[in-house]
Amino acid sequence: MSTRTDSALLEEQKGPSPEPALGRPAAQVPEGAALDVTVVVPVQSPDAEIAAVVEALGGELDREGRTWECIFVFDGVGGRAQEEVARLRERLGRKVRSISFKNPFGESVCLSAALERSRGRYLVTSPQYVQIDPVELRSMLGALDEGADFVTPWRHPRVDPLTNRMQSAAFNFIIRQIIRMPFHDLNCYFRAIRREMLENVAIYGDMYRFLPVIAFRQGYRVVEVKVRHLKEWGGTGLFGIGIYSRRLLDVLAVMFLTKFTLKPLRFFGTIGGGFSLIGMVLCVWMTIRKFGFGEGVAGRPLLLLGVLLIVLGVQILGFGLVGEIIIFSQARNLKEYRVERIFEHPERHDEDAGT
Repeated sequence: MSTRTDSALLEEQKGPSPEPALGRPAAQVPEGAALDVTVVVPVQSPDAEIAAVVEALGGELDREGRTWECIFVFDGVGGRAQEEVARLRERLGRKVRSISFKNPFGESVCLSAALERSRGRYLVTSPQYVQIDPVELRSMLGALDEGADFVTPWRHPRVDPLTNRMQSAAFNFIIRQIIRMPFHDLNCYFRAIRREMLENVAIYGDMYRFLPVIAFRQGYRVVEVKVRHLKEWGGTGLFGIGIYSRRLLDVLAVMFLTKFTLKPLRFFGTIGGGFSLIGMVLCVWMTIRKFGFGEGVAGRPLLLLGVLLIVLGVQILGFGLVGEIIIFSQARNLKEYRVERIFEHPERHDEDAGT
C-alpha cells in the first residue's frame, strides 16, 4: 500500500494554482457545431486583461446556460498576452481561439476576421479589459432574443474622468444632430450583434465606431441599453488636433454613406451649387461696380475669386452627375431596403381551386 508524504498532503490542501473561475460549465458542443455566442476581443496592447475577460464574460454566459467561444484577435500585438491565451486554450479547449496579425489593421478588420471563423449566432464585441459589468450581458442578449439585430450600450453613469466624459458627450451630441440618430454612446465597443446583420453590412476602416448608425440606416432593428460602467482605459485630457480632424472626417463619411449613397447628386449638387452661387454673386457685384460706378475691375481679387468659385462649383456638380449615372446603370443590383417579414394569404387547396 502506497503512502503519501506530508508535503503531498499539503499540496493537496492548497489545491491547484489560481485560474479564472468560470461559472457552471455549459454542455460540450461538437467541433464545427453552431454556438449561441461568440465573444470577439481585439487585442491592441500587450497588457490586455485576457484571463479577466474570459472569466467575466465566459462565467456569465455559463451561468446563463449559453454555449460560447471567445476569439482573441491580436492586432499586431504579441508577447505576454498571446502566452496567456495559449494557457487558456490548453485548459478550455475549443472555447478559446486566437487570430494574429503581423501588422495592426484596426477593429474593423479584427471583427471581419473573427466573423469569418466564428460559430456563434450572436457576436459580442468586447474591449481587451472588463469595461462593462458582465451581468449586463443578460439584458443585451435578451434584447437579441426578443428580435433586435444590434444592441449598443450606453455607459450610465460614466466612471472615467470628467474631461473625457465632456468630450464624449459633445461628440455624441454632434453625431445625433447631424445624422439624426438617438444613440448616446458610440464610443463604447461592448456590443451584442446578430450574425446575419454583420454578414450583410460592410465593415471597413474606422466605420467600426459607427456600426450602429450604419445598421440603423439599412433598416436593422438597433436597440440602446443602459449598462453599468466599471472602468476605462486610455489617456485623459484633451486629445490632439489630429484626432478631432479624423473624427470630423469620419462624421462626414458616415453622413454621406447613410444619406447620399444612392443620391450623390443631392450631396455634390448642394456643395457645387453653393460655390457657384457665391461666385455668381461676386461676379455680379463686380459687374455693377464696373458699369454702374465706372470702377476698374481688371485683376481685382474678388473677380478672380468669383470666377474660381463658379468653375469649382460646376466641377463638383459634375461629380454628382457622374455618380447619378453610375447609380442609374447599377440600379438593378442595388437594394436600399431590408424586408423583415412577409405576410401572405395562405394558398387555397386544389379541391377549392376547382370549385
